[in-house]
Order: sequence, then structure tokens, then C-alpha cells
Amino acid sequence: MCGIAGEIRFGSAGNAADADPAAVSRMTSAMVSRGPDGTGVWASGRVAFGHRRLKIIDLSEKAAQPMVDPELGLTVVFNGCIYNYRELREDLIKAGYRFFSHSDTEVIGKAYHRWGAACVEHFYGMFAIAVAERDTGTVMLARDRLGIKPMYLAESGDRLRFASTLPALLAAGEVDTSIDPVALHHYLSFHSVVPAPRTILTGVRKLPPATVRTIRADGTSSQHRYWSASHDRLDEHAGMSAQDWSEEVLTTLRRAVRRRMVADVPVGVLLSGGIDSSLIVALLAEEGQHDLRTFSVGFEASGGESGDEFVYSDIVAKHFDTDHQKIMVPSERLLPSVDSAIAAMSEPMVSHDCVAFYLLSGEVSKSVTVVQSGQGADEVFAGYDWYPPLADVPRDQAVDAYARVFVDRPHAELAAIVEPERLLGHDASREYIATHFVNSGAASTLDAALRLDSSVMLVDDPVKRVDNMTMAWGLEARVPFLDHELVELAAACPPELKLAHGGKGVLKEASRGVVPDAIIDRPKGYFPVPAIRHLSGGFLERVREAVTAPAAKSRGLIRSDYLERMLAAPNENRTTLGSNALWQVALLEMWLQERGIG
Repeated sequence: MCGIAGEIRFGSAGNAADADPAAVSRMTSAMVSRGPDGTGVWASGRVAFGHRRLKIIDLSEKAAQPMVDPELGLTVVFNGCIYNYRELREDLIKAGYRFFSHSDTEVIGKAYHRWGAACVEHFYGMFAIAVAERDTGTVMLARDRLGIKPMYLAESGDRLRFASTLPALLAAGEVDTSIDPVALHHYLSFHSVVPAPRTILTGVRKLPPATVRTIRADGTSSQHRYWSASHDRLDEHAGMSAQDWSEEVLTTLRRAVRRRMVADVPVGVLLSGGIDSSLIVALLAEEGQHDLRTFSVGFEASGGESGDEFVYSDIVAKHFDTDHQKIMVPSERLLPSVDSAIAAMSEPMVSHDCVAFYLLSGEVSKSVTVVQSGQGADEVFAGYDWYPPLADVPRDQAVDAYARVFVDRPHAELAAIVEPERLLGHDASREYIATHFVNSGAASTLDAALRLDSSVMLVDDPVKRVDNMTMAWGLEARVPFLDHELVELAAACPPELKLAHGGKGVLKEASRGVVPDAIIDRPKGYFPVPAIRHLSGGFLERVREAVTAPAAKSRGLIRSDYLERMLAAPNENRTTLGSNALWQVALLEMWLQERGIG
């Protein structure tokens, strides 16, 4: 796990300018937290790569990046982990390749030389990769199937820059920081999710998940998606009973957890006390991992809402005899951490549990460098309460039905929120949903919703949140529920099995006898941070300061009369899924101000 950056210059033969190593150095310097264990910059003519290293696999300097392979004429920078790198290494040795390290980075280079861009189809893992060919000038950029590892792009004229974080691109300079109007619409409508390739800034884009982009020396490029999970019922699963499905889910998850044990440092677990993280703990215990470190976080109650779920995490920790640490965050520590969490965000993320993950990660990083986490199970196995209403909806009513349960507010309401000159004249978010729902490969309305959520919302909400908040402390988070084989299996699973037992039914059945019944049968919980859900005191004052700041007024995104109404009743207005509407607009403004964007 680390931070990567680079610059590629284009032009006809002999006319392309050299890449700027100083700009790449500025980008890597902006990502020290992602890679506190080392740094490197490599430049050769029109290409320059940079890297910040977090040592996880092969702790020697032989594994340092950018990794140059003079024999093959390739240079690699890479963020993430290839879990099957040892098996691939053996295959490549049999094919005649010689290795100088024991790193997964070198495996990527050799695999690229053997299979070209199709190498990504051989990788089991999470990754953002750049490979430069010495002899042709071609550069390949690639991102893992589920978008677990980020890659931001800033392209203008004869230059393309990439980085693991958006702020790193800003540090390089010369980025158009105007607000993308479609992205603003998504932020206020599509549950604050801005799908790839857009970001909130016009001059920054994201390489979509499961995508390879090949850039040639003359600046021409091609891009293709190399993977997707079919949400149809497949012939290979015909005749499977409900018990067969639960057994197959457990077998596949067990393999996913085992894969993510690969490391040359200890691996812990972020334990919320829900079924997802509890099942990970159980399967790690099955694998014989002794003295497993587990970590839970809690906050003081506010607004009549509890701030911890320690009663459940304690059950799991005791049952599996883990080395468990409960982290209770006092209120006086929470408020100062809000701005620190926002500073760690590559994009504005409205979920109140960003602060929880930020504080939890800071404490966990004092003990371990790698953790497994339960993110993704709700999107993959239909755990949210907006899925049951979609179960029997005809396909010709699917878009309206999904919008009713997920979209923050109807397009018509934006006229009362957004300043007229910022108002988009069409419903970009609904159009985006409709485009996805008409694609083939989803058998029902619910299948189409799960496909959209697992390929878009999951990537640019919970997965991004975990990456940003853990890497702010140099902590690598691995997410076994996003193992692509498990996602493929879950996508093919009949929806009624996923909806059973109040959601995630097939996963709950798979967990029987593996985790305590008290965890399986408990009410669904969330990662509560009550002080942000119920704004008052110092939190409300911080919000007021942000939305009334001179920068906010000169920016002119949100109508002043809307803000006045929100500030007068800060906890009365909620989005469709329950987010605090005032916090949503304030968070965007705080993020822009943190970045110095006027």
C-alpha cells in the first residue's frame, strides 16, 4: 500500500517535452501519510513516476519503487496488494523469468511483459498501476475490479498527470479547480456520490474501476473495461438449494479472507460488532491466527442516540479470544478531528462515519500496519433497507422506484438550494441511473440496483472512505467482501436469498455455527457518530462558520435563504437516507476551503 504519482508528456517523435520531476516530487510529498517508509522519483524523457512506500510485502530496499527492470525495459509504480503474487511468481519463473526481489511489484512488471495489458485479469487483489515501456514510450494505467485503490487524473494539452489522491494533483499545480456542474448535481442528489470519471472539480477525473487505459507516445490513447459481475442467473448454478448457496458463499469468503492474510507484517481486524467484521474474525481464527488484534471505536451519546456498539464487539472478542482494544473517543476530541478528517478526503464525503474511521485508524496504526474490514457486504448481499421495496418492481418502473428510495432529493427541489447560475437545467443524476438500468446483465429491478450500488455507490462512498481515512495514518485496509470471485457469486445469487432474514439472508445462513447467534440475529447497526448527525454546540458553530465564510459567499454555490433556514433548524432536514442536509452542504464548503479553492 502506498501513494503513486506520475507525469506523461505527449507529442510527435522528438517533439514531446520532458516530464517534470519537480511536479512529481510535489505530488509524492503531498502523500507522505500513504507511504511513510520511503520515497522515490524516476524520470526518463517524457515520463516521470513517483512513489511513497508503506512496507507490507518484501520489506527490503529491493522492493522499492519506482521499480525499474532494465532487462525488460519496464518501470512500475503500484498502489495496493496482489494477493496471489506468490503463485504468479512461480508461474513466471517456470516461463523463464528471473526475479531480483520478493515483491508483488516485480510480479506486476513480469506479468505485464508476458501478458501485456491483460495481466490485470491474472491479478487477485486491489491495485492502481502504472507501467512505462522504455522502447515504445507506451504507458499503461490500470485500476482494480472494484475500484478499491484510487487513481486521479489531470489532463491538459500535451500532458497527463496521475496520483493516488486528488490533493496531490493540486500540489503539482495548473489544475482547473472550477466546480463541475454535473458533479455538483450528483453530490446534492445521488447520495453525495460523484461517479467516475468525474470529480467535484472540472480539471480532475478518475480512472473508472476495472479499467485499463493505454497511452501511446503521440498522446493517442485507448481505454477498456476488463471486468464486470453478471447479475443474471447462470446455468452453472442451476439446481442449487438455499443451503448450497450459503455453503458456497462461506467457502468463497473463507478463501477471500485467507488471501488477505498475505503480508510480512501483522494483520488485525476493524471489529464493529456487526455480522460482516465478526465473520472475518471467525474465519481468521479458523485459519489459526493467534493473538489476533481487533479494534472497535465508540463515541458519547448525543440526541438520544447511542454512540457505540461495544456490547456486540465484546461478544465476538470474547468468543474468539482476540487481543481486543476498545477506543472511546471523548466529545472534546471529536470536534478538532472533523477538520483533520476533511483534510484526509480526496473528495468531499458526507458520511458522518468518516470521522469515526479517521480516529479509529489513528489508534489502530499504533499497533498494526494492515487490517481486514467488512466494507462491501451490504451492497453485495443486499443488506440495506432500501432493497426490499425494489424486489417486485417492474423494469419499466425501476428508475422511479430506485430514485424514491436512494436519491437525496428530487431534481425540482434543487432550485431552492442551488444559486440560479449554478443550477443544472436537467436531472443529471436520474439520467445517470436510467443509463445504468437499461444495460443488459441484470435479471430484475433489484439486480439492477445491486449492480449500480456495487459498481458505483460502493466505490465512491464506503470504499473511498475507508481508503482515505486509513491511509491518512499509513494503515492498509483489506476488504474480503470485495474479493471479485465473491462479488461474482453474490451477483448471481437469487435476490430472494439475499433479502431473506431482513437482508443479507444467505450470508447470515452461511454464518450459523461460525459466529455467535447473538451477532447474526441482532438488529442491523451503523457506525454511529451522533454529534454529527445531531448538530449542536461547537459542531453547529463550525458548520455556521464554513457556510457563512467569505469564501463560501464569493463562491456562490448555495442560496443564502436556504442556508438561513437550515441554520435556524439544523437537525430538522434530512435527505432520503437520513443524512443531515445542513451537514451535506457544509461538508462540501469545508472541503473546498481546506483545499484553498476560491
